Order: sequence, then structure tokens, then C-alpha cells
Amino acid sequence: MSDDTSAQAAAGTAEGQGPVEIDEELARHLENKREELFEKFEIRDEFPQKVMDEAEERTTDVQQEIQDELDEREDLRDLTTWTTDPVDAQDFDDAISIRENEETFTLWVHIADVTHYVHPESAMWAEAVERGNTVYLPAYTIHMLPPMLAETVCSLVPNEDRLAHTVQMELDKETLSYDEIDIYKSVIHSDERLTYTQTERRLDEPDADLHDEISLVFEVADRLHEQRKEDGSLVLNPRRDRAHTIIEECMLKANKAVTHVLMWNRGVEAMYRVHPQPTPDEWDKALVEIQDLDGVSIPGDTWDDPRKAVNATLETAPERQLGKIQWAVMKVMPRAKYMSDPFGGHHALNFDIYGHFTSPIRRLSDLINHYIVYTNDVPEDLAALCSAASDKQKAAETCEREYKQFLQEVGLDPNAVNNRGIEVIPDDEDEEAEDTETAEQ
Repeated sequence: MSDDTSAQAAAGTAEGQGPVEIDEELARHLENKREELFEKFEIRDEFPQKVMDEAEERTTDVQQEIQDELDEREDLRDLTTWTTDPVDAQDFDDAISIRENEETFTLWVHIADVTHYVHPESAMWAEAVERGNTVYLPAYTIHMLPPMLAETVCSLVPNEDRLAHTVQMELDKETLSYDEIDIYKSVIHSDERLTYTQTERRLDEPDADLHDEISLVFEVADRLHEQRKEDGSLVLNPRRDRAHTIIEECMLKANKAVTHVLMWNRGVEAMYRVHPQPTPDEWDKALVEIQDLDGVSIPGDTWDDPRKAVNATLETAPERQLGKIQWAVMKVMPRAKYMSDPFGGHHALNFDIYGHFTSPIRRLSDLINHYIVYTNDVPEDLAALCSAASDKQKAAETCEREYKQFLQEVGLDPNAVNNRGIEVIPDDEDEEAEDTETAEQ
């Protein structure tokens, strides 16, 4: 790639474009709107001092604490490991490793061991229960856990030892089914922190670091993705890049493995993710709406399974109609919720049993499931925790939607703000710019 081509490619990225610039008055409007929404949806922005003090205490003598843990954990520091996240990610709670064997693939999904620092007797746990999840607004994040903890000891940063909760899966080479699942505490050492864009480039550069490992994991992830579609899993975003496919499929496989162990091997309650299905009439309504779109045709042999019908249609539909197809489906989909009883399964994924494990920094459900996996003990108020987590997630999603609508009303592109961030230009700089422009005229 030439220097000119590289420069053009960089200019099209969020980093190359730079932050969205706004003046101080608009910044105040955005702040007032956020405060209004936080009050409306009972979202806690500031952390109590007790929680911050506890987080600060747990981030001292980090490396010595990790050394002290080595005798009690699997030492995976020599295993090639890396993270893949958006360019603006603030914490890295999952990393992957892979190895090809004669008859299996060994896939390791390493998740930050948050419960080593946040447990039911801690102030941070109580605060996480109150918050339920991290809320992501464009260019503004309300964390579930104190950032000083989430972005340091609980973040799987490169070139440093970190405590992890590892899901090790032996996958049959032919079927990619689980030959063996092992979940254990570990110490890992991430070799590199990659963005999605960097991952795509590594796949195309045979001599690049991690090219072989990333290519192997994509081969497995791509097959898992195709399997899910064939089995009837709904895939509303069929044109994702390879990097997103890797992370999505590896995390789904790990979440499913943990759920399998909890339900079938241990028979314990957990915070399961349950997604009811629409009624047949609701599905028919969605499919008719999709079929009536200009340039869209649902393959005749897929009508008996609405999820497969939507998948097949999205793959061939014009780009301009993708959003309308997705919205037609979302309108009839019931909300997924957390329950201590997994039965009913996850309709969209077409999984009989499913739960979350891979994002304990930003979701209460994953944090609680980490605790259950390690202690084999269930919080007494699990049903109430499930209900609260479901309510908090709904509030967060509604808050995000209303804030994005407000951004549009004041002339800002929510996607640009989300991808590039915001820079507030002081009023005096605006005046200087106007004076300069007047003088030049």
C-alpha cells in the first residue's frame, strides 16, 4: 500500500477525521439533557466515595497480588493471547487463544476475573447491583464499576500479567461441538491489543504478527457462524467484517459452554438469558412487511422458519433496505430478560439454554454468573437480581435511544459522535476564528 493510499485510508477512519467539534453552549445543552435522562431513568452517574475508596484500595500492589495468586491458578502466561476491541474501548474484558490439534481445536476465552476484586460483601458489588450495567451514550459512558478498577486491574491490557477466568473448550474438528469444557481461574499475559481494523489487516498480511492465530480463529468462527444460521439462529447483521465475526462467535461459544456446565453438569440456578418468541401472527406480520419492500424478496423455501427467512432475505436485499428489514423484525420481537429458570431458551439465537459470562465489567448478569461458577453458590435474592438487571437494561437502552434522538434534534450525527467523540471549542476561540475570517474578507 502506497503512502498516499495509506493516508486516504486513515482519513476515512474515526481517528483520521478527529473529534466532532461543538461550542460551549451546545455542550451545556447536552449536559442538561443527560442529567434530565439520568433522573428520568434513575441512572447513577457519580460513584459514592465509599465505592471509590474501595476501588482505589483494590488497585494497589497489583503485580504482587497476581504473583501471590500463581500457586492457586493455571499459569497461561506463555500462551499466545490477544484482545480485539473497538478503537475507543476503555477496558478489555475478554481475550482469546487458539490451537489446532489432530482431532480438535482448543479455544480459550479468557475473561477478566472481576469477582476477585468485586464480591457480595464489597461496596462495589452493592453499587453494581444498583446500576445493573454500563450505559453507553455517544461520547459519554456511565460505568457499572469504578473506571479506576475496570480500566486497570480488570482490564486485560497487553504486556502485563492479569487475573482471568478462562473457558477452555475442546471443539471437535468436524462438528465444532464441545468434546470437553473446562472453566478455571488463571493468570494470562496478553501479547497485543488489536482493534477491529488492525485485525482485518493482519488477516490480509501473511507476514504480520499473529496472522496465523487470527486466521485459524477466523476459520473456526466463520464455520460457527454458518452453523448457527443453518440451525436457525437469527443474524440481523449478516455483513459484519471478519474481526466482529471472530469476537461474536467466540463469545457466544464461551457463554453457551458456561451455561451448559451450570445447567447440565452442576444443575444450579444462574442468571440465564431468556428470549421469548413472537406469536405466529406477529412473525407473519413482519414477513409480509419485509416482502412488500421494494427490491426485496423472501426465498420461497424459507417461509416455514421465519428466522431463516429473515437471514436469507438480508443476504440478498439491497443495502438501502437492510434497516427496514431489521426494524420490521425488531418491532415484533419480545424483549429478552434475565431469569433464574432457563427453560424457554433464547429464540433469536435458537439456543435451548443461554446465559452471559463474557462481560463482567459492564453487565451484572456476567458478574453474578462468575461468582456462581467459582463458588457453586447462588445468591439468595437471585430472582430479584434477574428482575432488576432486566429493568436496568431496558432503562439503559431507552435512555440511549432518547439521547441519540436529542443529538439529531440539535444537528449532531449520533454515529459520528459515538465513533469520533466530542471536542468542546471555547467561545473565545470561536470569536477569534470569526475575527480572522472577517479580516480576510
